[in-house]
Amino acid sequence: MTSEHSFIASLRALATSAAARDLQDDVAVLRVGGTDLVLTHDMIVEGVHFLATDPPEDVAWKLVAVNLSDLAGKGARPLGLLLGFTLAGDDAWDAAFVRGLKTASDHFAAPLLGGDTVSLPAGAPRALGLTAIGEAEFAPSRAGAQAGDLLWVSGTIGDGAAGLRAARGEIDAPALRARYRRPEPRLEAGRALAPLVHAMMDVSDGLLIDAARLAEASGLCAEIVLDEVPLSADYRAFMGHDLNARLAAATGGDDYELLFAAPQDAAEHIRVVEKRLGVSLRQIGKLSAGSSLRLTWHGEDVPAPDRLGYEHGLK
Repeated sequence: MTSEHSFIASLRALATSAAARDLQDDVAVLRVGGTDLVLTHDMIVEGVHFLATDPPEDVAWKLVAVNLSDLAGKGARPLGLLLGFTLAGDDAWDAAFVRGLKTASDHFAAPLLGGDTVSLPAGAPRALGLTAIGEAEFAPSRAGAQAGDLLWVSGTIGDGAAGLRAARGEIDAPALRARYRRPEPRLEAGRALAPLVHAMMDVSDGLLIDAARLAEASGLCAEIVLDEVPLSADYRAFMGHDLNARLAAATGGDDYELLFAAPQDAAEHIRVVEKRLGVSLRQIGKLSAGSSLRLTWHGEDVPAPDRLGYEHGLK
């Protein structure tokens, strides 16, 4: 099967507009007047991004949230949504999804603008798509990091992956299950941080793989101190906090936190944002000359795991 990375590489020859950002970002950015129009499209598939047993209201919330998380990573404010919906012949499921979509749309002030519906063959898994449109004064890319920048992350890491285990009934952890089913994109934090950073993106496929992507786009090496990767109390209680638990958290995905590179002299301003918004912002490493990813634990180098995070097309 073609991997996500290689397929995207094959599309770059088609993405000739500067708005495409060489397909190295999660969004397209069109400069209109003095404003960046930010566009993103994400899909979620039953059995891959959500479970068949997940409540349809939660599926709708997650579909909206994962798209708005891409806007958050660019410091954008949502303007509206376009829905791609597959009809599977279950009227009750569809009605519940619509209720969940309204809840999410109202919560994030992201109105539905339109979209499309298609019918699924009998027994086919649901595949749902959403395009989110936002605006920003300036949308930082992945590619702007500089050597010497500090690498930061918001919130806690690993709760989404642990929450999937809770949703499957493997552990009894309602708070973690909620993090998996109903993530909260960091829209306000993204807007506050955008003027302070050199590069920013959201963490969706796993902290390590997304840090590697930011570093690659910027032509740098990402050095991550695993001791500093922030874990929630619930994650620690159910999964532990040793090296293996931290690597599991950092490769698990579904966190929808912000990952950003900022100059060292921005640290004081970042702390002001942290205090004002009440969101944890943790320095977890730095960007340096070179390439790839460097991990340390208790001051010692640690080999990067074979799997840095989730990538479609890879087993």
